[in-house]
Amino acid sequence: MSTGLLAQATGDVVEPVAAGWQLITAALVAIALLVLLITVVKLHPFLALILGGLTVGIIAGENVNDVLTSFTTGFGTTAAGVGVLIALGAMFAKLLADSGGADQIVDTIVGRATPRMLPWAMAAVGAIIGLPMFFEIGLVLLMPVIYLVSRRAQVSLISVGIPALAGLSAMHGFVPPHPGPVTAIQYLGADLGVTLALGLVVAIPTVIIAGPLFGALAGRWVVVEAPATYDVSGTERPAEAKRPTFVVTILTVLLPVALMLVKAVIDIVVDDPEATVQQTWDVIGNPLIALLIGTLVAMVSLGAGSGMQLKEISKTVETSLPPIAGIVLIVSAGGGFKQVLVDTGIGTLLADWARGANVSVLLLAWVLAVLIRLATGSATIATITASSLMVDLVAGLSTTEVSLVVLAVGAGSVFFSHVNDAGFWLVKEYFGMSVGQTLRTWSLMETVLSVSGLVFVLLVSIVV
Repeated sequence: MSTGLLAQATGDVVEPVAAGWQLITAALVAIALLVLLITVVKLHPFLALILGGLTVGIIAGENVNDVLTSFTTGFGTTAAGVGVLIALGAMFAKLLADSGGADQIVDTIVGRATPRMLPWAMAAVGAIIGLPMFFEIGLVLLMPVIYLVSRRAQVSLISVGIPALAGLSAMHGFVPPHPGPVTAIQYLGADLGVTLALGLVVAIPTVIIAGPLFGALAGRWVVVEAPATYDVSGTERPAEAKRPTFVVTILTVLLPVALMLVKAVIDIVVDDPEATVQQTWDVIGNPLIALLIGTLVAMVSLGAGSGMQLKEISKTVETSLPPIAGIVLIVSAGGGFKQVLVDTGIGTLLADWARGANVSVLLLAWVLAVLIRLATGSATIATITASSLMVDLVAGLSTTEVSLVVLAVGAGSVFFSHVNDAGFWLVKEYFGMSVGQTLRTWSLMETVLSVSGLVFVLLVSIVV
């Protein structure tokens, strides 16, 4: 076991393996290499992260075998933790989509909204759908509804679309079980329940500002009418097929979240590791168990509840996994990259510098994530890299403060989506906008979301 891994296992500070200038050079070259490989060479992030991890260790002067040990250890640990959660989340989301539960949520909320409340309803729909789903999946599911609502209300596609996108994006950046927040939680050793609770506190006002409020302005700047055809969901489910009820669907979606929140409350109220009730909820509220319970319940409440046969439910669960294989590999490789950074002592060096310069840890976390997001276009890569650099800076911070660092990273990771982000082009094509229009709407919305998120994180840090 390398010195860094041993130090981490025993809780000691990882001593830098080389001079400060050499470690900083190693980190900067590795990040620059990541940017070059992902954005210019178009190399898959999985391969880019492997090469980036090797680059850090080699330039820092570490033995190559030690670098490989660090990388594979970090890869395995992340795959065992975050990878399982991503897989369970994908199963849950596929059940929600294929059962018609997602459609039921959309139809119920939007169908009861007045024209004035439509943007607020769309923001709520985006947030609820965004809880268990990846951004891209949620967007594809919501686009037919955004088109339909825009046509029926005779308003710009932007006025109702931006609020829905804000809800989706906020959940992606702030709230577990999305890969970004879950990865940052694991890297920084944050409490998932506390982070989830604070994430919701930050996400709600952030969505309001970046969604309905900003959407009203963006809808005046850019007027886009919904196309005549709007069946882009890709679903094969007949419109007349049975759906689970709205109440059952909502309760199922919120079940894993509720289990994790109850665990956080029990930890605060009971605060006795020997108490049976706390030990019980430590298991039930564990993210893996909470999502496992949620997925098993969804198979019954959403799958069987919509009339799906056992064979159909099994097929839905099975087909949910191939699309997220790449995400699991990228996040796991990010874990390897993170471990190399930790074991070289770069984090220790950065922590000492930040303390000496009296820089706000929250602001530093946000800035690092913003810079990497702008350079790579990937919220996940931004979260992985920024969290990796912040590992040693959170040492000694309280549980709440560490959770706020996770949220600051999440806020920075969604800053100003532009031409190097696949999400930018997805939004552009679905909304039928030019590049300039997409920058003035979607990109600005992401920026408002990011900055508002940071502001609310800082405000929460003052109160708690």
